[in-house]
Amino acid sequence: MSTRTERDTLGEIEVPGDKAWGAQTERSLRNFPIGSEKMPPEVVYALVSLKKAASVVNARTNGLASEKAEVLSIVCDDVLDGKYDDHFPLVVWQTGSGTQSNMNVNEVLAYLANERLEKQESFERVHPNDDVNRAQSSNDTFPTAMHIAVYDKVQSTLLPRIRALKSTIRKKAQTYERTYKIGRTHLQDATPLTLGQEMSGWWAMLEKSGRMIEQSVEYCLELAIGGTAVGTGINAPPTFGQDVAEVLKQEFGYEFRAASNTFHALTSHDELVHVHGALKALAADLHKVANDVRYLASGPRCGYGELTIPANEPGSSIMPGKVNPTQAEALTMVCAQVFGNDVTIGFAASQGQFELNVYKPVIVYNVLQSIQLLADAMESFRVRCVEGLEANEETIAKTLNESLMLVTALNPHIGYEKAAKIAKKAFADETSLKAAAVALEFVTEEQFNEWVDPKKMVRLNPLFPTETK
Repeated sequence: MSTRTERDTLGEIEVPGDKAWGAQTERSLRNFPIGSEKMPPEVVYALVSLKKAASVVNARTNGLASEKAEVLSIVCDDVLDGKYDDHFPLVVWQTGSGTQSNMNVNEVLAYLANERLEKQESFERVHPNDDVNRAQSSNDTFPTAMHIAVYDKVQSTLLPRIRALKSTIRKKAQTYERTYKIGRTHLQDATPLTLGQEMSGWWAMLEKSGRMIEQSVEYCLELAIGGTAVGTGINAPPTFGQDVAEVLKQEFGYEFRAASNTFHALTSHDELVHVHGALKALAADLHKVANDVRYLASGPRCGYGELTIPANEPGSSIMPGKVNPTQAEALTMVCAQVFGNDVTIGFAASQGQFELNVYKPVIVYNVLQSIQLLADAMESFRVRCVEGLEANEETIAKTLNESLMLVTALNPHIGYEKAAKIAKKAFADETSLKAAAVALEFVTEEQFNEWVDPKKMVRLNPLFPTETK
């Protein structure tokens, strides 16, 4: 493999000849052979977008030569188009400020810019620190990139998947709006409801979780850029952060703004803790929905058997004809991962020592992983499970009519204690509620038929009174 010699303040080092990175990237590769988790591409692209915006502002107000700014804009677009993804090889487990990933981006952009400029008769080389990183520090660029990456990922990937799953569940609920079934609390029989009402609860969970995520991620619109090393803005023009945020706002269409307190922005990541708390709430709701589906579909003959799920693949290597709720299982495993990520993020965010938090890479890695896993798992669950869910009407009706909790309808007529005696007698004698009630002479057969009607026990309110999006 051919190499070339690159230099930094520590001296010379050989780097692969076909890669655009420089000395600091190479040192990081050699010094942190830890794991296989790479810096997420979303963070790399966010850094590149930030460098592009910074070059625009630096050319306007901070002495960066216009030809350098122009070529940096071109190479930034090339990187954002995915042409150089293999030039960003660093792992998550590096310096806690993300300095080496910031310099990886600086070095690659400088190298690519110089490749273009070298074709001119005379040119001044683009320097990774003095030009690409002008008026910046890793301490403010990396947390800025964290916010850009997370905000964009939520908007472009997660929220659309939440809306899609909500829509599918809504259609199913409307289909079974008048399919009466027995309710269950404490895993025991309860009073009736409709399958549509049960499913509307799933929809409402996603509706509320989605709104909480939308609200929480708004805090990520505040960017640390302009704080530089410790929050004072040393080596940056006074309005640099505001100006860069404005360029990013125009580029992305999001309401980015400079942080109101850059000292906070460098040392605290409470915004991402807050966002991930909302992601954890979504995971908790999804876990409940997946459990409901797999329990209600258990059987087909020896479980609840109220729902049937699509047969996507053979369920057993030894038991022929078995169909397992694999999509529910995959979704709940993702939820378990999100719960674990939340612990990591919470601890890492608590480690803001003096002017800087130095757990930044692991925080953003876990937040982005949770977003991607939840989005992918919801879509797979929607397409391969929820869309194919069907009610087993015969089983639902049988279970409903056999439930002892229908006796609750008698409470207003004969009182709780007499109704309880009916239920206990029916259970002990293995007979129907009607037979027990008549035998105890608490009601006549005609009264029982009039008062104990599952349909009269369910209030059919509108399933979906409101929906935000």
